[in-house]
Amino acid sequence: MTSQTKGTLKSAAEDAIRQFIETLDGEEAREFYNLVLAEVEEPLLRVVMEYTANNQSRAAAMLGLNRGTLRKKLRQYDLL
Repeated sequence: MTSQTKGTLKSAAEDAIRQFIETLDGEEAREFYNLVLAEVEEPLLRVVMEYTANNQSRAAAMLGLNRGTLRKKLRQYDLL
């Protein structure tokens, strides 16, 4: 992965977070950290599983996760 790719992903995440915060219109956000992680984790898992043709071993290696942890997360988001 190039630093340019990382920067693009980081910028996209930053833009999305800023847009979401603007929609709060002054309201207090609760559990914002968990909300962001859940919003990002599900599509991350879905895209990586598509990229690896649903090969859990490859997906786990790509994500740096234990395969059991990957399976748990896939079940959590009803992706298994």
